[in-house]
Order: sequence, then C-alpha cells, then structure tokens
Amino acid sequence: MIIGICVGSGIFFKVGNILAFTGGNVFLGVLVFIIGALCIIFGSLSLTNLAQRTTKNGGMVAYFEEFFSESTASAFGWYQTFLYFPTIGVVVSWAAGTYTTMLLDLPQTMSYQMGIGFCYMLFFYCLNILSSQFAGWFQIVSTITKLIPLLGMGFIALFWSKETPVVPPTVPLVEKTDVGLGWLAALAPMAFSYDGWPIALSISHEVKGGSQTMKKALCFGPIIVLIVYLSYFLGLTHILGPEYILSMGEGAVMEVGEMLFGHIGQKVILLFILVALFGVINGVTLGHIRMPYALATKNMLPNSQKIVENYHQKKIGSRSAIIALLTSCGWFIIHYLTQYFQLMGLGDIGEIAIVFGYMWYIALYFKVIQLYLDKDIKETFTGLISPILAILGGLIILFGGFYDNPVFEFISFGICFLFCLFGYITFRKNQSNNMIKQ
Repeated sequence: MIIGICVGSGIFFKVGNILAFTGGNVFLGVLVFIIGALCIIFGSLSLTNLAQRTTKNGGMVAYFEEFFSESTASAFGWYQTFLYFPTIGVVVSWAAGTYTTMLLDLPQTMSYQMGIGFCYMLFFYCLNILSSQFAGWFQIVSTITKLIPLLGMGFIALFWSKETPVVPPTVPLVEKTDVGLGWLAALAPMAFSYDGWPIALSISHEVKGGSQTMKKALCFGPIIVLIVYLSYFLGLTHILGPEYILSMGEGAVMEVGEMLFGHIGQKVILLFILVALFGVINGVTLGHIRMPYALATKNMLPNSQKIVENYHQKKIGSRSAIIALLTSCGWFIIHYLTQYFQLMGLGDIGEIAIVFGYMWYIALYFKVIQLYLDKDIKETFTGLISPILAILGGLIILFGGFYDNPVFEFISFGICFLFCLFGYITFRKNQSNNMIKQ
C-alpha cells in the first residue's frame, strides 16, 4: 500500500519540474530524490516506536492521542480526514480523467476531464465500501503493474546507445544552468512525488502481524520507492538528455514510448500512468473511509455515537464511508471552481495540505526522542538517530515549500490551521457535553 500510494503519476511528470529547479543537473536531481526517501525512511523508522506502543486505531491520530492529548489528536484528525485525504484523492481522480481523455482521444475540456474523474472517484469509493478485500487485491495488482515501466526505464537505459533526440525547431531550447541554492525548490515537487505513505498507517490495526508487519513495511517500502524513482529518473535522463526534458516539459515522457514502440507507444505510456493513478485513488480511498469511524470512536466528531453504532466488524460502517465520500464530493466542487476560474494559478487544492503535514510529523519525531531520553525506547538508531535525521529532512521540505511559493504556503497553512481548530473545538465541545450529562 505504501509503494502503491507513493508511486503515482507524480514521478512520470515531476521529473521535468525537478530538473527545472536543479537547472538540468542530474546529480542534484538524484540528491533531491535521496533526501525525499531519507525523510520517509528515517521518519517511518521513528514512528515504528510509536506504532509498537499503541493498539488504538486511526494511524497517526492514535499516536497524537496516546502521546500528546486527545484534543491535539482531534485537531490532527480533522486535518487528515477533511483536508489531506480528500484533496489528494480529488486531484488524482481529476488527473485520471485528464489522461483518459488523452488515451481515448476525447475532447480536452474541463467538463470531460472532471466528469470522468468524478466517476472514477465514485467507483473506488463504492469498490472499497462493497469489498475491502477486493480493493486490497486491486492495490497489489496496480502496484505491480505500475512498477513495470518505471523499473523498465532503468533497464532499457543500461543497453541504450542511441543519441538523445533533438528538440524540435518549434520548441525553445532550454539549456542547463547553474541555479545555486535554487535547487532547494525542487523539494516541493519531490514531496508530492513521495507523499502518501502516512495513509498506510490508517489501516495498521487491521494488518496481520500488527506493529511488526508495519515496521517492516515502513522500512522496506520507502527503500523500494527510492530504487524505483532513481531507476526511472536516471533512465529517462540518459535516454532523452536533460536539455530535451527541460525543453519539452511534461510531454517528454511520451517521446520514450514513441521511440520504443512508435505512435502506439504513447498510448502504452498513458495506460501505465492511468494504472498508477488508479492505485493512488484506491489507496487514498481505502484509508479515507476508515477515518471518520476512527475519529468517532474517540468522540471527535458531532454525533460520534451514531457513527460508531453503525459500524460493523470487518465491514466499513456506511456512515463513516458516506461522510468520507461527501467530503470528497465537496472538495471536488471546490476543485472544479478553483480550476475553472483559475483561482490557484498553476496549482491545485492537492498542494494545500502536503507541506503542512510535515510540521505534524516533526512533532511526533520529537516525541520519539523524548521517549528515548526517558529510556522508554532502548534502540539508539530508531529512537535517537532516525528522528533527528527525520526532523532535519522535514525542516528542509518545509523550507523548500516556502522557498518555492511563500504566499501560497502561508495561505495553505492558514486553511489547514482552520480545520485543525474545528477539530479541537469539536472535541472540547463533545467533552463538555459528556460532563454535563454525567
């Protein structure tokens, strides 16, 4: 699930962004990918200490509940449930609709793209509600399928001896440049490419083997993602060359398909991208429909008791799923309006919550260090070294996000804080009402 969510469409089309910010420097591009992987590896290794010390549901929400306070957990839970999960799912569904119109040669209009994307979103919510087991199998199949072109790119590059393609005369040539510290801005698209691994924590209480299985997944999952990303990045830059990718932008990846298989090769690439997107949508949905129930069990939602009563063991409660679905539908409408009226420029609502999450993760890393200093955690590497390195990585990503677009990040942080405030107030209100009843 970790690999399936992290490896989405971002890697196919964020390579151009990362190269642009690094001025076409492949070495800096590799460094950016390694920083991203280390942030996840050291961060996830640190969180395994918390996973082993709680049996509560809700993933990271449970960690904040256990090691901070219930009101803090409610604030974070609202951010995840009503902002992080749905905005990512909505944007990826829209992207799937966009690539479907390209694959089937349909009109490239927002109505077609949004309409198809909305249908995809509804389909995966229905799939996860009706059969969580089938949804889990789909996650495995889609993950294996999407890895084929990414690892294949690196394999092909090992035997590739042809010259890099020439930039068409109609396209302005973009050459490599020295960007100085400007390469740090590449951390923003890198964070998007790696994002999604915390979603897997939402199902940790349902995983066979419990915390030990999660510990292995959180360790090896990010390493596999790094290998896959480097294989694709180095393979693509070797076959096409940095200048071609910089000049052609997002369309560069299509050239590889055409070079290998002719015109049909572009369709093959689009098909693989669609499978990658489906895996992300399914993974996000799989985690999202569990979150309202998890919050309700902790009395962090209005009418929490009714949501809990509607939940059946080994079956996702319909009210929990409906809340998740309605939230995503609401964000889909907001996304359509922001894109239609171009309210976010070149960005989208999916970028609102990603960087903000690292602030919360850093708080958990500090808690791990505290537990180590209190001698509750014995292992020096996972209890001290890993969280320190994860904190440094998280701060780099936060800096990179603000360096790239400070105004947008300040607005995004304000929106995220509002959702956290609603969660905090709701829990306090529910707590007061319970005390009055008693």
